[in-house]
Amino acid sequence: MRVLVVDDEPLARAALTELLSQRSDVEKFDVAEDAHEALATLRAHPYDVLLLDIHMPDLSGLQLIERLSKQDGPMPSVVFITAYQEHAVEAFEKRAVDYVLKPFDPKRVHEALDVAVRRSTQERAARLLEMLGDLNLRAERTTRIAIKDKGRVVFVDSGELISAEAHGNYVLLQQKSGSYLLRETISGIAEKLRPYGFIRIHRSVLVNVAFVDTIQPGAGSEYLLRTKTGRQYHVTRTYRKNLRGLAQFWIGTEGFDSD
Repeated sequence: MRVLVVDDEPLARAALTELLSQRSDVEKFDVAEDAHEALATLRAHPYDVLLLDIHMPDLSGLQLIERLSKQDGPMPSVVFITAYQEHAVEAFEKRAVDYVLKPFDPKRVHEALDVAVRRSTQERAARLLEMLGDLNLRAERTTRIAIKDKGRVVFVDSGELISAEAHGNYVLLQQKSGSYLLRETISGIAEKLRPYGFIRIHRSVLVNVAFVDTIQPGAGSEYLLRTKTGRQYHVTRTYRKNLRGLAQFWIGTEGFDSD
């Protein structure tokens, strides 16, 4: 799990980071000296658990949670660690996992972290099931695309299309078997094919994410993308951020696509 410690007291931060360093299930932890620094850190990196003080200058821990709840994306599990017991009810109303009083017993913090890990795991599982449900609903919808080809209209399953490449005033739609040359712009085709899982990797190339096999560093800041059909494409710097759309989850790829 990834943990962010938010506390304006240096001694409390030191004690909590020492405690976190003893746990084998903590893959990463960071510290923030106040709620404003925490907000900036949370925008830059995802965390599973917040160990959060309440009384801090300018912006309290409770106000921080209020702001986070209004933002998009999953909320970390929150464990309040504070010297003031009177905020416990409000903390639990804001869905706090636990409320630990200072001076804290390390054993008590470990227990709270165990609960936070279980909550975080359960919520990730629930989000995954929700996403799978959305994927199933999308799969049930029609994915046929009507293409005008040589004076006739051909209905093509979007899952059969591999790529779209600009050729002058035309766009070549490449299918697993055969292709279609259309008098269209690549930008216009990109808009139409985006809902069907196509991403732009070059100013003149779109690919269907379902056909992407591997990506690897190329010359300079480019990447080399290979499809399951064996075709290779260069991904230019301008469009390499779109590669994040290739997968729902990225594991062990923290440095991928970083400048």
